[in-house]
Amino acid sequence: MKRYLVVIGLMLMMLVVAAAQCSAAGSNQSEVATPIESATASINNEEALENRDEERAEVASNTDSPATGIEPEPVTGSSESPAAADALTHGADAACDDPFAGIGSANLRFYAGVWTAEQLARVVGEDIIKPDSGLATNFCLHNIDYREILSGGPPPDGIPPIDNPTFDPLAEGDTWLSDNHPVIALAVDGEARAYPLGILTRHEIANDEIAGVPVAVTFCPLCNAGIVFNREVNGEVLRFGVSGNLRNSDLVMWDNQTLSWWQQFTGEAIVGQMTGTQLNIIPAQMVAWRDFKAAYPDGVVLSNNGRNYDVNPYTSYDSSSQPFLFRDRSGQPAAPDPRLPALERVLGYAAGDTAIAYPLSTIAAAGVIADTINGRDVVIFYEPGAASALDDASISASREVGAAGMFSPQVEEQSLTFDYNDGTITDHETGSEWDIFGRAVRGALTGAQLEPMVSHTHFWFAWAAFKPDTSVYKEPGH
Repeated sequence: MKRYLVVIGLMLMMLVVAAAQCSAAGSNQSEVATPIESATASINNEEALENRDEERAEVASNTDSPATGIEPEPVTGSSESPAAADALTHGADAACDDPFAGIGSANLRFYAGVWTAEQLARVVGEDIIKPDSGLATNFCLHNIDYREILSGGPPPDGIPPIDNPTFDPLAEGDTWLSDNHPVIALAVDGEARAYPLGILTRHEIANDEIAGVPVAVTFCPLCNAGIVFNREVNGEVLRFGVSGNLRNSDLVMWDNQTLSWWQQFTGEAIVGQMTGTQLNIIPAQMVAWRDFKAAYPDGVVLSNNGRNYDVNPYTSYDSSSQPFLFRDRSGQPAAPDPRLPALERVLGYAAGDTAIAYPLSTIAAAGVIADTINGRDVVIFYEPGAASALDDASISASREVGAAGMFSPQVEEQSLTFDYNDGTITDHETGSEWDIFGRAVRGALTGAQLEPMVSHTHFWFAWAAFKPDTSVYKEPGH
């Protein structure tokens, strides 16, 4: 039955994308958008539909001066279309006569004409971008093929990011979060915050500041990619939004200082003035709510503001065989790397020319994996309990997928080796017990912290699309 709903959902949502009657209000945490990419939304989930209607009605009643939504003109007509002319006028510079030369604006699958300050202010609000600033996306500067970019349907910030996040104590989180609810756990200089995926599936970006560090906490549901970035670049703090565009099914973000486009999966600017700039990634983990509470009893959780965020708008998505809106340069469904099932979860690590994918099923079977990458020892821990945010219509009722983290296995120059027995991780050297965050919680090393290695849990198809030369870890002897 689930697969039947997936097929029906895909067909309906493709029609929605084609029609794309989109408008948006100004961005803040009180707004909730139903992602237009959610091809796997449960059509018969009446409770979810009622909640969405209530949310929209509340937004309308609580907004004093809503931004006027405009429907950007898709560049799908002739090369002489107003949208194409607008893109060329505002995007060109002395080094570029035609940013879309060799492609033709008729073949572009994203909205080029909206990317000026004047137009964007009408969509996202003048508090986000000043209409008279003269800013425009410089389409002449890019390091990707424009044919790789697909319009997901919504206009910029049609899926509204959270710009002014508020937080609740753990006890308040317990009133609506089940222990298995997946969260992005972020700890910086003694401050710890949990960002539930139930909220982030609806907003995708939270522009926050923690311990004085401006951060963008991001989640792309179509790729299961949850990554945290430092949003200070060249001394400027950027505010990130959801562009409405996708590449390899992954969220393309935009900033309000230069109108550049950024790939969420990599943190690199791919279009505009900032092209080639790399955001600094801040280590964070996707874990179960119960594990965050146990590790950070003084932590806080992103507020749900009284709404039901246990509803999953991507029902059965991670059981699909073909990722939604995963397209090649001709616009046809792309073939995922066949080495693993397309939507299998992997823990991905990349540095320089090295990229390795560790299937979560392999990590779960072992409990602990010790490996060496470019001459450096690493250890991977597994913790059961975390549910998928992209399975059942209710996240709390979804199947278990677990959590993983990668660390350097050293404490004060002492190298450690680890065992996994009956769900407990211990080191051989002292017998201390360790948690999924790489912290010793019992024994002689209590309080010690292993250095986290920047790694993230992704769907295999996306990891392989962005890291095509990746190797896939196999247990010794297999």
